[in-house]
Amino acid sequence: MTVEEFDAWAAFFRRWPFDDYHRYHRPAALVSVSMGGGEIQDRLDFLEPPFVDKTGVDRQLAMIHRKRQRK
Repeated sequence: MTVEEFDAWAAFFRRWPFDDYHRYHRPAALVSVSMGGGEIQDRLDFLEPPFVDKTGVDRQLAMIHRKRQRK
């Protein structure tokens, strides 16, 4: 892919995003809210939960495990 083509795709994506959030989750949340009420952000959080850094959690669990072994 040439640099020019890449730049064209980047501009296209900025204008019309084609990720899962825009293609599936957002329309589904809009339909759900229109039919059942509620908050759209609640539906979006259900469909696409916030990212959790599991490496940080793993480090914390390892630290707790080490402290328990010392006792």
